[in-house]
Formats: sequence, C-alpha cells, structure tokens
Amino acid sequence: MFAICLVAGMMSVIGCTHKYAEQRMAMIKNQLIRRGISDSKVLDAMSTVPRHRFIPENQRLRAYDDGPVPIGRGQTISQPYIVALMSELMELSNDDRVLEIGTGSGYQAAILAEIVKQVYTIEIIPELGNRARDVLAELSYENVEVRIGDGYFGWPEHAPFDAIMVTAAPEDVPEALIKQLAVGGRLVIPVGSYPQQDLKKIVKTKDGVVETNVIPVLFVPMTGEIQKK
Repeated sequence: MFAICLVAGMMSVIGCTHKYAEQRMAMIKNQLIRRGISDSKVLDAMSTVPRHRFIPENQRLRAYDDGPVPIGRGQTISQPYIVALMSELMELSNDDRVLEIGTGSGYQAAILAEIVKQVYTIEIIPELGNRARDVLAELSYENVEVRIGDGYFGWPEHAPFDAIMVTAAPEDVPEALIKQLAVGGRLVIPVGSYPQQDLKKIVKTKDGVVETNVIPVLFVPMTGEIQKK
C-alpha cells in the first residue's frame, strides 16, 4: 500500500496515512481493549506510534495485523497484543528509566519512549539496530539510546533500571539483568526453548525476587553469549 501511495502522488500519501490511522485505531479496539489491555498510558502510546514505519515496505500491508510480522534477518516485530501486554506488565511511570533487550524494529522502544523518561535498548544484529536507530531518529524519539551489542550482559553503565524488557527468549533468566534492576524494579521476559516458553514477570525485592508466569508465548531465541552456555 505504501509504495502505491507514493507513486500515486501527495494526495494518495495523505490518504494512505489516514488509512494507517484507521487501522491503528481498529487495532486498539479489536486486538487490545477486547483482550483486556486497560493501562491508559499503553493504549495512548500504541494509538500514537506509527507501527507501519517500523516495518519493511514490502510487509507494510500487514503492519496492523493481529500477529507478528517479519522484519528481516530471521526476526519479527511482535504481535500488537504482546507488545501491549508486556508494556502493561512493566507498570511504567513517566520518570522511569527502562532497558530493552532486543531492539528489533525499534517499535517497542518507541512505545516505551512515549511513556517513560529514558529508554536504553540493545540489538545484537547491527543491520536491525542501525535501521531502528534511523527510524527512531526520523520520528524524533530523543529519549531512546540504541546500542549494538549482546543484551545478555545488560547495560551496567546505566543501571539500575526501573524496568527491563526482553524481546527474545533465553532458556534461563540472565543473572546480569536481575542485578541491574533497582529494588522494586520489574523484569518482563520470555523464558524457555521452542516450543515451550513462558512470559514471566519478575519483581526485585530487598530480599530477592518474586516470579510470576503470565502466559505461554513463542519468541525468537536469544542469541549471542547465552548460546555458549
């Protein structure tokens, strides 16, 4: 659709943008609210961020579909509901500092950036990380810092974090991420190997952690150092 709009001229570009906005509102109503997403900050963010901008042009017709979409290099942009659910589970506040492991397309980082003070996000695949950085800059997200590297180690220079989100599945929770959470901080992470993974919410307390299994999920596996273990 986007390519057709560009060829057709400016009026079609405007119409195409309007169509995306309609699809985004339908996504909010039919995919998120109907499934129980109720955090107004998350709903507002997902109403604002143009999801289609983070998706390769040859996949943009699927931007607001109820499912993941390929973004290249064997990776995907998560289903909108999963993006919303993970964001809601993080219990975000406006002054939070958040770490994301697995930048991917950059869409989840943009959602977080609409809500919190600062987002630090790490992507192990340079092509994806650089593309995400460019799109985030084009959309003027000045409170997102992108690093190319292995998220298994977290980002200790900026720790502690109020919340950490992981968008690829390790077989076990990386200890470095627990260490980099502030007391009271929340870690939302898929854990397990294909085809059995659980989305977990882990809250750090002064005495340890409280871990909750939320729902079964299926994420791409975490790569890098963790594969050597």
